[in-house]
Amino acid sequence: MSRRPPPPPLSDAPLAPGLYLVATPIGNLRDITLRALDILSAADLVLAEDTRVTGKLLAAYGLSKPMARYDEHAGGRTAPRALALLEQGGRVALASDAGTPLVSDPGFPLVREAIARGLPVFAAPGPSAALAALTVSGLPAERFLFAGFLSPKSAARRRELAELAGVRATLILFEGGSRLKASLTDMAEVLGPRPAAVARELTKLHETLVRGPLDALAADPALDHPLGEVVIVIAPGREEAATADDADAALAEALTRLSPGEAASEVARALGLPRRELYRRALDLKGAG
Repeated sequence: MSRRPPPPPLSDAPLAPGLYLVATPIGNLRDITLRALDILSAADLVLAEDTRVTGKLLAAYGLSKPMARYDEHAGGRTAPRALALLEQGGRVALASDAGTPLVSDPGFPLVREAIARGLPVFAAPGPSAALAALTVSGLPAERFLFAGFLSPKSAARRRELAELAGVRATLILFEGGSRLKASLTDMAEVLGPRPAAVARELTKLHETLVRGPLDALAADPALDHPLGEVVIVIAPGREEAATADDADAALAEALTRLSPGEAASEVARALGLPRRELYRRALDLKGAG
C-alpha cells in the first residue's frame, strides 16, 4: 500500500499583514496551493464558512489555527473581530468551503469594509468549480459570464434566463442537484437546444460530466436528482439577429405566463428588439388567442 507523501515544507518568509482570500480545493485536497498553505500556516485568524470543513483541510496538512465562522448568518458578528485584528497589523485568511472566496460565497461585505478602511487585501488564487467546469466543457472559453445560482422558482428563473439569452458569451451557472432537472427544462425552453455541459463532483472520486443539447440534458434520467451541487455550462447565443418568427414564438411562450407588457419587456431583453413593437405584436397575439 502506498504511503501519503509528507506535506511540503512551508515557506519561512514572513507574511505581510492583511486580509487574504484563500482558494481551497473543490474536492481533491491535493489541489491546495503551496502559497495557500503558507498563508494558512502564518495567519493569526482563519475565517471559514464552515469551521468543520476548513478544520479537516488544516488537519490534513498538520496545521492548527484559531478559526471563526464567517457566513451569511455569523458574518455580522465575526467581521468586527477580523477588522480589529487587521487594523492592529494582523493577518486574516478568509477560506471558502470549496473553491474561491466570494464566488457565490460569503465574504463580500468583509472585503468591501476592509477596502473602505484602507486595509490591504490579497488574493491567493487556486481552485474554482466554475473555471474547472468551463475548461472541460468543450465550449468556448475566451469569453464567459458567471451567473451563479438562478432563482429556485420557475417563473423568476425563466425571467433571469430571458435576460441572459442575449449574452454573447458562454454561460456558467451553479445549481443544486434537487433542482437540476427543473432548471435544465427551463433553460431548454427559454434558451433553446444550445450545446451545454453538466459537471458534478469535479475532482472527486465520482466526478461526472455530461455534454449535449439542453433539451437532451433535461430529458436525461441520470440528471433527474443527482447528489451535490452542479455546474452548468451553456454555449453562447446566436450571433444572427432575431427574426419576426423568433419574436412571435418567444412572445407566444411568454404570454402563457405574463401580461402583454411584461412579455414584451422580457422578449425585448432576450432578443434585443424594440419593446414598443413587441408590445403591439403581443396585443395582436393576445387578441388572436
